[in-house]
Amino acid sequence: MIRLESKVNSFTVSFNGLEVLSHSKDHPILSCAHGDGRISMYRGNFQINDELGGIDFLSDYSVESQSDSKLCLSFSGRSHKALLMCDETDGRLRIRLSGMEGANRFYLNIPSSSDEHIYGCGEQYSHLDLKGRSFPLFVREQGVGRNKKKLITKLADKLEGAGGDYYTTYYPQTTFVSSRKYFLHAYAWDYSCFDFSDPDFIHLEFWSIPESMIISVKSSMLETVQDITALLGRQSELPGWVYDGIVLGVQGGTEKAGFYLDQARKAGMKVAGLWAQDWEGKRVTSFGKRLCWNWVWDSQMYPGLDKWIPQLESEGVRFLGYINPYLLEGKSLYEEALSKGYLVMNDDGSPCLVDFGEFNGGIVDLTYEKAFDWYKLVIRRNMIDFGLSGWMADFGEYLPTTCVLHSGIDPVQAHNMWPGLWAKLNREAINEAGKAGELMFFMRSGNAMSLGNASMVWAGDQNVDWSEDDGIKSVVTAALSLAMSGYGLHSSDIGGYTTLFSLKRSKELLLRWNELAAFTVFMRTHEGNRPDKNWQFYSDEDTLAKMARMVDVHVALKPYIKHSVKQNAEQGIPVMRPLLLMFDDSWCSTAKDEYMLGDDLLVCPVLGRNMRARNVRLPKGEWIHLFTGKSFEGGTFKVDAPIGMPPVFYRRESSFAELFKSLRNS
Repeated sequence: MIRLESKVNSFTVSFNGLEVLSHSKDHPILSCAHGDGRISMYRGNFQINDELGGIDFLSDYSVESQSDSKLCLSFSGRSHKALLMCDETDGRLRIRLSGMEGANRFYLNIPSSSDEHIYGCGEQYSHLDLKGRSFPLFVREQGVGRNKKKLITKLADKLEGAGGDYYTTYYPQTTFVSSRKYFLHAYAWDYSCFDFSDPDFIHLEFWSIPESMIISVKSSMLETVQDITALLGRQSELPGWVYDGIVLGVQGGTEKAGFYLDQARKAGMKVAGLWAQDWEGKRVTSFGKRLCWNWVWDSQMYPGLDKWIPQLESEGVRFLGYINPYLLEGKSLYEEALSKGYLVMNDDGSPCLVDFGEFNGGIVDLTYEKAFDWYKLVIRRNMIDFGLSGWMADFGEYLPTTCVLHSGIDPVQAHNMWPGLWAKLNREAINEAGKAGELMFFMRSGNAMSLGNASMVWAGDQNVDWSEDDGIKSVVTAALSLAMSGYGLHSSDIGGYTTLFSLKRSKELLLRWNELAAFTVFMRTHEGNRPDKNWQFYSDEDTLAKMARMVDVHVALKPYIKHSVKQNAEQGIPVMRPLLLMFDDSWCSTAKDEYMLGDDLLVCPVLGRNMRARNVRLPKGEWIHLFTGKSFEGGTFKVDAPIGMPPVFYRRESSFAELFKSLRNS
């Protein structure tokens, strides 16, 4: 029910009992301006500047029409007029704007309070609670270090322009969730900025008028997140083989991959798959080992792979590969796409090439139906028919905003759409091959389209360190913020990826990251961009043994994890959940170093160097330590946490209690 309450020169709008809009002459709900935006890109990192003319505050208003299910308000300012239309659709409030001709910057204010908590906006790595900060929403590289005060970020900025900041993300989404138990989603693809820094208002900025905005008010935080997925889509269940062990990231050819697999199996490690990102060949740059972006099997590096893949599958080991939406200049697929007119172009008619770091790539035009269908056939012919059971569908962030698209769409708008189109392409390739439920892919980039299309998200290219903004700690925050945006299946590179400057992966970091991964949906290692500088799963026998033990834990949890993934698919309840979705304890609203895995497992991962114990905070109720069987009531405790025994607890009354107990006994 929509309710308008008018006063002198002000009004409030409530929906289902919650105040969602507020206007006065001092704080007008709408304003607009004309801006001259300048966006420049360097290797997926963007500089965005906007020269703004005077802002027109639309202070005067009148009620055009009003009922319990519809409301229309007109506004006027110095030189612009606008209509704001509200209607109730499927139990949600839909807001639409029109007018403001001549403007290209639009601002909407939403009432807030100083004690409100805000979550979502896609995958945010530094902060779970977004209140008090501003978040530009523009898909890009997450950046190295992601903290302008830290040395790693300063060096990355100085040498490569690649440092990032607290808000830079592969996966921005124009959705936020409030502790007032509502969400707002804007159907908008242009650059936008959601500013939560004002204690009294949420300021939303858009570079074009959104198609519409949706507000949904629910009785609990969990129901609010579930309704996001009911609106935008839910992830499908994963193939059963995903839970049968770890997927080992290996490189270097058939013989080398086979050697690493033998080492792991001799150590008793359960291996669900081999992931060889260089199945199509490699390139070596100053950054480290890169790939040959021509999505055709490299039979010289991987001789006999076509025969080895079915042999591995008969042994219970799947083979996974890699692809992205770019094509290496001069290679066969690039030349084919160029000849067919399937590449993104420059305004002078030449192909739009992107510098990916000592090599150039062309961009398949995902807005062109023929190019879209052709690339699906590339995946089917060269990957699915070849026998791959899955792949990393990488990138999606590098569309320049000065290019020309076959569809004629503005590239600034298409830029944020790209990850969703890329997810849709991969999903359709699998479905059209008749392999739904058998194959999976994992992505780092995303948007609102990803909820119903991407099989799984992985956290991207974290540093091989313990940092909060770009190391192991950021992985948990990323998973929880994405859960609050409606996406429920999350994983990460075990051990991290980026090795630059003084960074290199230690044995301890790898083992702790492996522990964390054991209590997620999917376990997968990555050698990193400089494998020789990083500790690997095969670096010594002790590492193999300790990692194998945590893989055993993960496999033993298969019935429980599958149940939780099914919940996500059917009910939109994320597998990795912030505590705030499950408990009313006030401290849960900002907890980002603990999480629920499904309904009953509370995971307190060890995220710091040289820690052999950690403080844990348990919500009300009785909790059983998964590894020791010791019982705890809600409260704060210091718990021993040697490597191989992270603090994980289950509810005593869980329907899976016998499974958890049997894991301890074994």
